[in-house]
Amino acid sequence: MSHFETENTSFDPYHGAPPVPIEKLKKYKRGERVDFRGIKSKLHKIDLIKADKKIRKSVRDAARNELLLTEESGYLEPDDNEDTYRISQHEIAAEVDITSASKLFNLSLTEFGPYKINYSRDGRHLLLGGRRGHVAAMDWVTKRLHCEINVMESVHDLCYLHLPTMFATAQKEWVYIYDNKGVELHCIKRLSRVLQMEFLPYHFLLATSSEKGFVSWLDVSIGKMVKELYTNAGRLNVMKQNPYNAVLVTGHPNGSVSMWSPNVDKPLARILCHAHPIRALAVDSKGLYIATAGADRTLKIFDVRTYKCLQSYKLKGAAGFLDFSQTDALAVGIGSVVEVYKGCCRNTVKTPYLRHRITSTVSDVQFCPYEDVLGIGYNSGFDSILIPGAGEANFDAFESNPFMTKSQRREMEVKALLEKIQPELITLDPGHLGSINVPSLKEKMEKMKSIAYVKPPKIEFDVRPKTKGRNKSAKVFKKKTMVKESAKREFVKSVMKEKSQTKKKESKGSGVLDRFKAKNK
Repeated sequence: MSHFETENTSFDPYHGAPPVPIEKLKKYKRGERVDFRGIKSKLHKIDLIKADKKIRKSVRDAARNELLLTEESGYLEPDDNEDTYRISQHEIAAEVDITSASKLFNLSLTEFGPYKINYSRDGRHLLLGGRRGHVAAMDWVTKRLHCEINVMESVHDLCYLHLPTMFATAQKEWVYIYDNKGVELHCIKRLSRVLQMEFLPYHFLLATSSEKGFVSWLDVSIGKMVKELYTNAGRLNVMKQNPYNAVLVTGHPNGSVSMWSPNVDKPLARILCHAHPIRALAVDSKGLYIATAGADRTLKIFDVRTYKCLQSYKLKGAAGFLDFSQTDALAVGIGSVVEVYKGCCRNTVKTPYLRHRITSTVSDVQFCPYEDVLGIGYNSGFDSILIPGAGEANFDAFESNPFMTKSQRREMEVKALLEKIQPELITLDPGHLGSINVPSLKEKMEKMKSIAYVKPPKIEFDVRPKTKGRNKSAKVFKKKTMVKESAKREFVKSVMKEKSQTKKKESKGSGVLDRFKAKNK
């Protein structure tokens, strides 16, 4: 029996971990490996080697466990002579399961519209804000209302903060912060006449644009105004954030798009997109494409990396609202119609993927994260419609968890505060943050070479023995080092003084018109 076992294990064809294809490893790769050459500290080198082994193991495990991700985002597949945009929402709801069909609903709110909407990062909670003061927060999955208040003044925009327990509203004069029970927590009078708001979750910054032309960044963790810039572009009612690098993108009446960072007083980049005013813009979840809609009924797709126009479409009307889903589906609000385009960034699309008509004018559109749902705010209420394949099928619970408990939410908030990114790191290309500034390093090396370091002469001195207790070896060594350092300082001072005197003599010898002599020669 023992002989059989040894033979069986020696010829086992499935020994060890299964091999992983190189294509899958490239998909989950986190950059180039660390070069351990030149590291003098042995302990530091061992730590880096261990960290590199952990990273490589996590990449292999992620590629190997990709088989467990059974959920895939499915789209509507039409027949040969059928268009998907002719399929109504009731036909889609009749074919899906009961849980998905319950996500198709509408709210009739005829008194305080038009409504602005905002979903939380985990896609579980929904904010509704009517222009005439009605504000409501709810768990739209269970249809449970958290709070409902009337602020008694106009509401221009609203958004959730780092947790769904707090949200901010841009009211007539100032910005207010409430909790999910409707209790007012703060009134920020530094932010006045705000029209658009965006929250940067990794920086804890509330970014706003006002009708006076100011772009502002407020740190909500410490309540400090980080930066306030005057754009000199008039009323700023079109603004979105780039989720890849946290740069703000604003649209202007002259047809241009500007990108702003709190570290630079001028725009980082500016693109002339349309010959007419820009009415709406959107940035995809990966930060690669920008969609802009102009008053001339055109829709254009730009590549952020090259600032070139990839696609240009002619719409039936001027689009007022745009939004990208997590799978790059684009929702376009035109009058009382909402159209969804699939794959319009990389390829030219002739017909929309889905089309939905509502009873009044659209006032806002937004895709729900991790759900095949599109929220539509309009003059007389809110509609939640089904868009198959719009949401990400597999979510990362460490990033955003829709089923978060109170203890998990508390721990997540503490961890996010500890890992908060400083505003100084907001740039167009975050990859340059860890790189070396080669030109400045070369300048430093040239300066080091230009300075002629002269070795100081050998210093001879005699330490005379003193009374008992004052002639120990440690004290003698300390005296010697003090004498050597003081002598070196004096020698360096004398050398630098001689160099400065020689430079002054050379500058006095050269005339004012010497630079013209070299040209004549």
